[in-house]
Amino acid sequence: MAFLDRYFKFTERGTNIITESRAGLTTFMVMAYIIFLNGSILLGGIAAAKLPVSAGDPIAYAAATALIAGIMTIVMGIVGRYPLALAAGLGINAIVAFTLIAGKGLTVAGAMGVIVIEGVVITVLVVIGLREAIMAAVPLALKRSIGVGIGLFILFIGFVNGGLIVTPQGGSPIVGLAFPTQTAQFVFLLGLLITISLYVLKVRAALIISIFVTTIVALLVGVSKIPDGGLTVTPQWTTLGNFDLGNAFSKLGVITAVLTIFAIMLSDFFDTMGTVTGVAEEAGLTTEDGMVPGIGRVLVVDSVAAFVGGMAGVSSNTTYIESAAGVAEGGRTGFASVVTGILFLFAIFLSPLAAIIPSQATAPALVLVGYLMFTLIKDVNVADVEDGLPALLTIILMPLTYDITVGIGAGFISWVLIKLLKRKWAEVHWLMYAVSFAFVVYFAKDWIQTFIK
Repeated sequence: MAFLDRYFKFTERGTNIITESRAGLTTFMVMAYIIFLNGSILLGGIAAAKLPVSAGDPIAYAAATALIAGIMTIVMGIVGRYPLALAAGLGINAIVAFTLIAGKGLTVAGAMGVIVIEGVVITVLVVIGLREAIMAAVPLALKRSIGVGIGLFILFIGFVNGGLIVTPQGGSPIVGLAFPTQTAQFVFLLGLLITISLYVLKVRAALIISIFVTTIVALLVGVSKIPDGGLTVTPQWTTLGNFDLGNAFSKLGVITAVLTIFAIMLSDFFDTMGTVTGVAEEAGLTTEDGMVPGIGRVLVVDSVAAFVGGMAGVSSNTTYIESAAGVAEGGRTGFASVVTGILFLFAIFLSPLAAIIPSQATAPALVLVGYLMFTLIKDVNVADVEDGLPALLTIILMPLTYDITVGIGAGFISWVLIKLLKRKWAEVHWLMYAVSFAFVVYFAKDWIQTFIK
């Protein structure tokens, strides 16, 4: 016990092993939904690309998602020593599914290869200290706006998966409300009601409970069904090692592939900012200027988790905002993460249930998670044009363009531009100039290619 106290700083942070264990359990319960949701999103993109989907795929994605989340969360607890849990990143997995696979036509392995490459690059940047330097250079308003924008993007996907937001026949307007007339839509609405009700009543594990209850309803009304061969009790591991480092280059060409990897890297690069800062602030572990002591260790683990997730075929793993639930229960150290990680490993044996969970059961969880991320808006001074306008562009362009990178790039470029217009160039860190220029290159990549060919 004395060793654990010293290593995890129980006394220093005013906590104990019982409180940390309870916090770890709480974080797991509010995060367990990702075991089933990650595969639902990835398979949605695969289906949109008209690629074959086998009956065992949901089980394999669920098992691998739980495995990597368990391993990397334990590593975060031991190395990072903060109450932060990791799993397949919502937002990044949507990019993999709907931008890389369905949009650009990469194979599933090729899309995961992009994640492996960008994860390795980010890890190198962490090792040389550049990622931490950029995090320090980016204004807090932009960090939080990124989280808000990703939240709205995820919420939007939830309503699309639930069947309430569709593209009308004729394509105008681009999206519209589909008045519920089908059983599946009513199942989604019931699931949303259950999810919101459980959350409002502060029921722990509201998301995972709502997924299971909605799945039962879906089975009863025929929206979902048990496979003909019944449910297997054995996890499947077909996604592990399913990555291809060369597909993006052969499919897109070297220039486009490099710029695409760069764009995904930027999304993953900044995805952790708002989460780590927000959770650490809630735990009272940040400095007065919003920095997190020892964040270098956290970033190393988070960066390694990116390419490990790609190698496992489940997309980049990243730090989760749901870690705040454990903090609310008193979690202040990495021991809480160790507990969460162990529970994820046990949860591997729940993966066969993924075969019967429909998208209408997981979509409500996306809506609520989107709301939780949206709450970061309260800390952005939107009345100040220097922060407010870049925040607006960051937040709104993510769901409107179905692309997280577009929102991040627009926010960075507009923030730097406004500072220059107000002759406050001295307030802009040189790294902000560099990253903003990189985003300009990214947005102009198609035009640039016309001169290269």
